[in-house]
This record gives sequence, structure tokens and C-alpha cells, in this order.
Amino acid sequence: MSKIFSTVTSQHLSELSQPIQQLLSTTPYNPPPSHDVSVKSLLQSLLPLQTTQIITNPSQIIDFALCCSFLSSSNNSNSPYINWVTPQLSNAAISAFRVLSKAIFAENDDSDASLSLEQKLVIELLPKVLPLIKDKIKESSISGANEGDEISAASSRAPLGYAVVAAYQLRWFVTQVESPHLGNMCWLVVPCGLTALDHWSPEVKGQGMISFIHIAKHISAAELGGYGDVILDACRQNIVSTDELWHHAVEMSVLLVTCLQRHNPRSPWFEKLLIEMLGHLERQPKNKERRVAWLKLVDPLFDCVGLVLLAHFRVLFPLFFQWMHADDDETLLLVLERILLVVKLTWIRRSPYTARLVDELATIYKEASMRIAREEIRRLVRQIAILLQQSFNEDENGHLRRRSVRFLLNLCEGCQGVSQQSEVCARPYTLYIVVREYVMV
Repeated sequence: MSKIFSTVTSQHLSELSQPIQQLLSTTPYNPPPSHDVSVKSLLQSLLPLQTTQIITNPSQIIDFALCCSFLSSSNNSNSPYINWVTPQLSNAAISAFRVLSKAIFAENDDSDASLSLEQKLVIELLPKVLPLIKDKIKESSISGANEGDEISAASSRAPLGYAVVAAYQLRWFVTQVESPHLGNMCWLVVPCGLTALDHWSPEVKGQGMISFIHIAKHISAAELGGYGDVILDACRQNIVSTDELWHHAVEMSVLLVTCLQRHNPRSPWFEKLLIEMLGHLERQPKNKERRVAWLKLVDPLFDCVGLVLLAHFRVLFPLFFQWMHADDDETLLLVLERILLVVKLTWIRRSPYTARLVDELATIYKEASMRIAREEIRRLVRQIAILLQQSFNEDENGHLRRRSVRFLLNLCEGCQGVSQQSEVCARPYTLYIVVREYVMV
């Protein structure tokens, strides 16, 4: 590592840091009184002092990279620890890191051509910076061995600000590397990410969740290897989180369980995570932000579980029925899309919820005229009705169910073109559907 960094002198590094140092000194910084760390002073301490020395200490480059990583991760953050960072300061850090990477690899660029110079530098730095980041996060964590530890006690050992800064640095470094290179760094990335997830601070947890979302998208199940159960258990424990983290918790859990258990729909992890999520939604069914986030993100999990979803109808459909009468069109459309997917995956016929589902769909179709998204709502209802009819036609004992679906279809006037595989003929009171072939709409 020191050999690669020998191309950068201390004087050059000092010159690179000057624009950042100047912007830092002039940027207003007014932390809340509760903050126990001056983030601005911390960042200034990471920048090298002006010098004319030729020999560069590798630790100076590591500190400089840590400073740049925090400033570069300030986009779209409302945290008081980082929202003071201006776009000019963030861009200066990004530019300085780019120049540093060019200085280091311009003459030693014999590695993978698919990587940018910045990514090569990040990969080179990861073995050095991640242990430092992990230690900083762990300093203010609560030890699982001492159940009597309080958050205040953990905070007194080390200020929370250090862990928050380290969490943003973790997220930035992890998200700079993609497949297949990130898989080779699992032994470093996963333990550090788990340390962030185990922290008591929602802000630190949130950055850990974003890191694992990136990991799930760029690392295979084989590469995660023996970390699978530990990661999924951390996901389960973090599902019951604050409203601000719910979206990240659901996305992280869905992506990781589908990555690790894709070929095992009966995996107990699917059940554990579904029970946690549905139980939490059941306790707060009127929380729009939570239900919308969950409905948007849960599709991959449903696809992997498939027919096993039948075991969760007891909780799933009562929530669907309640959300179908939500005031906002977004929730209703999302619920109808998820119901359509569930019907496709389970091909339900004799479920105790079928009759009520048909009744609710009929009510929704009638009331759609009062909604802005009426056409889209009616289109989805018609698709579900046709799919239900196809399912019931295979049930020899489903006479009453077939009759109820016909009643629903009678309401759906003008549904020509709902499916390219179906021929639809509408009359004033009767709708005949001739299905040309066995198709899941």
C-alpha cells in the first residue's frame, strides 16, 4: 500500500486539501446544543497541514480520504450532523478525491480497466479504513453482554457524533464499489455493516441499512456465505424501527432475504420476516407512509415465496381489505396490484377470504367514479376478476364462487381489451368471457 501511495508527496496532498480547508473555515456551522462533537473541527483535524516534505505518511492519505468521504456523502441528508455541508464543499471533496486517485494510479494503472480510478483507490483503502470506522461506531454502542447498559452510559463512553460521522463514511465507501469487486470484500464490509445495524442510534442504523441495500444488489448469496443467518437476524431485529427508517428496513430485508433464500420458498426466514412486517403493519394499519413503502417494496418477497403465501392470508387479507378503503388513490392502486400478484401466485379458489374479496372488489368498482384514478382502478379490478374466474372454473365445487364473480364481471362494462388472450362481449346486463387459452393475466 505504501508503495502505491509513494507517488503522492506530502506537499501535493497539502495542496489538494487547501480548497477544502478554505471552504471549511468559511462555511457556517451551528450545531444544536445537544451535540457533543464539533464535526467541523473533526474534519479539519483529518486534513494535512501545510508542508514542504516529500515523504508521505500513508495515514495522512487515509485521514484525507475519510474527510472526503464524509463531505461527499452529504447529498439529500437532513441530519444536523451533515446538513451544514454546502454543495460547494461537497463538490470540492469529490474533486480532490478524484485528483488524488489520478495522482496515485496514473503511472501504476495496470489493474482492472472496468474500474474507475476513484473505485480503484476506494478498494485499495477499504482494508485500512473499515476497521477504523467499525471501531468508531462500536465505541458508543451498547454491549449485548450487559443488558443493564443504558444509552446514556454508552454515550458517556464516547460521543455519538463520532459514530454518526463513521456511519456516513461507511455508507460512502461501500456504495462506491459494485459487483464483482464488492464480493471480494465481504469479510470487511459485512462485519462493519452489522456493527452499524446493532447501534442504538437511528441515524447510525440508517446508514448501515443503506449500505446493506447496496450490498444486496451487488453481492451474491454464495459470496455472503456464512454471514447469511446473522444478516437476516439483524434484518428481523431492525424491522420494528422508527418511521424514518421503515422504508430502508423493509427494502433491506426484502432484498437480502430474496438474495440469500431465493431457491428455498419454505425457508423459515421468509416466515420470520413476513410475520414481523405484517405484525407491525397490523398494529399501525392507518400509517400511510409505512403501508405505501411496504406495498411498493414487497413484490420480490411475494415472488420468491409463491404458494406459501397462503399461510399468511389470515393477516394479509384483513390488511388488504382495510387499505382498499383508504382515502388516497396511491394506497388503493398499490393494494390492487399486490392482490393481482397474490392471486396469480396462489391461484386461490377455496380460501375463506375469496367471497369477501369479490364483494370488496365490487364495492371498489362502484365507488371508483369518485376517485381521480378511476380508470386505472377499474382496469385492475377487471384483471383480478378475470383471473379469479379462470381459477374458479377449475373448481368443481365452486358454483357459488363462480356466480359471485359473474356478478362482479357484470359490473365491469366496457372491459374489451383487458387481456389480449381473452375475447370479451358486453351486453346490458350480462358479460360473457371466452378464454382462448389458460392464461394468467
